[in-house]
Amino acid sequence: AFLRIGVPAAAVVALGVWYFGNEDNREAIFDKYAEIRSSIEGRPEFMVQLMAIDGASVEIDQDIREIVPVDFPVSSFDLDLEGMRARIEELDAVARVSLQIRNGGVLQVNIRERVPAIVWRSDEGLDLLDAKGHRVASIARRADRSELPLVTGAGAGDHVAEALAIFAAAEPIAGRVRGLVRIGERRWDVVLDRDQRILLPELNSTDALQQVMALQRAQDLMERDLVIVDMRNKDRPTLRMAAPAVEELRRIKDIRPGADG
Repeated sequence: AFLRIGVPAAAVVALGVWYFGNEDNREAIFDKYAEIRSSIEGRPEFMVQLMAIDGASVEIDQDIREIVPVDFPVSSFDLDLEGMRARIEELDAVARVSLQIRNGGVLQVNIRERVPAIVWRSDEGLDLLDAKGHRVASIARRADRSELPLVTGAGAGDHVAEALAIFAAAEPIAGRVRGLVRIGERRWDVVLDRDQRILLPELNSTDALQQVMALQRAQDLMERDLVIVDMRNKDRPTLRMAAPAVEELRRIKDIRPGADG
């Protein structure tokens, strides 16, 4: 067995060590390998001719082409699809991305964008956030996305789900709601037109607002001459009247029975 297998094997190993011990031989083999690999990678069936992007807006399409510039045609072996995917996912507006090379030499990029759900006014400006509070983009003016609800205040962007629930609860007076203000990074104020506010508690804010909406449906509460509806203490809601209403109330109380006027 040693003569049949061991001696030939040892001879082959010795020959290999001798051959690869020569630097010129090693370079010749590496060059040949590179040549064969290049000829295979450069075959037409492995060449990518263009990139197609589906599901992206015009702005995101342009951003993608800027951050993953590819000089076509290019061999599919030279494309780092995982690296490209990671760079595209760094875009705020991109929720998910998938890449694949289709038949015909097309690099297919499928995008699912984040959907703006709210406008957040912070010290840095106006940002669009999705329903999970993830930043989507910035806008220059509130009027650019006037159809979206507005929140402001420190920490407001971290509580988008709660804010959206409050906006939903305020549907009966939606036309009068100007936005939500985060107070002390703990709770919300609902800001209405006519300088009215509904002060909500730190916990169960939606339930508190629903109580106010019940009074609104039953007695048109928010149509009265009020400045503040304070719901911070659920056991003792407080109404603050506007100055003219207070003066009128005092005048009525000062009227004595039998007096003129």
